[in-house]
Amino acid sequence: MNHCARVAGDCGRCDVELPFDFTMAFQPIVDLASARTTTFEALVRGPNGESAWSVLSQVTDSLMYRFDQACRVSAIEMASALGMQERLSINFLPNAVYEPEACIQATLEVSQRVGWPTNKLVFEFTETERVTDQAHLKRIIDSYRSMGFTTALDDFGNGYANLDLLTLLEPDKLKIDRELVMGCDQDRRRQALLRAVRGLATEMKLELIAEGVETREEALWLARSGILRQQGFFYARPAVASLGEDLGPRLQELQQAI
Repeated sequence: MNHCARVAGDCGRCDVELPFDFTMAFQPIVDLASARTTTFEALVRGPNGESAWSVLSQVTDSLMYRFDQACRVSAIEMASALGMQERLSINFLPNAVYEPEACIQATLEVSQRVGWPTNKLVFEFTETERVTDQAHLKRIIDSYRSMGFTTALDDFGNGYANLDLLTLLEPDKLKIDRELVMGCDQDRRRQALLRAVRGLATEMKLELIAEGVETREEALWLARSGILRQQGFFYARPAVASLGEDLGPRLQELQQAI
């Protein structure tokens, strides 16, 4: 990696102004064992609720570092303002982190300012391109753990977020990609793969979360197979600047049906 650009408290990569606006939406991650929402994932949206792509398509290489920092700050500020009591999960771009200890400063500063406990922050990472500097990514994960943060490997089972990363990295959570979850209540091949992933997570002491749950049948099959933490449209779509509706009654009903 290139050298850190922060000098005397200023960063030439992160302190530029973004030429566009954005906001955050929040989607719950639920635990059917306890019938409660444990975490909200922060997802970027356009200022009027436009798609994530409408924002991400404007992020050039030169804006990547500033955008990554701005998303973290916005997510924490908004979660605090909404009175969120659950954990907050934030996606980060590994290639936008030069020095973990320096690049985390804005996160620590906003957390202190709004009174957000850092032990309630989860950082999700994924790789849409093959990791070229795995040692650097390991430094980020190890540094975040030493600071008391939780980390999650996103999109497991799709693209580059596969077994090779788990040979080096030690995330706390593993999020199963929708590609494996889709139709799992009827697809025996997906069922076999999901059972294998569940065994892997148990052996490696990883918390397992199924993403992209869209039907009651998927939710129940996963839960009955031991994958009790779930996220997806079946529970709630991402709500812009809101925590959405109370899921308690629905989760309790599902808990009784497992």
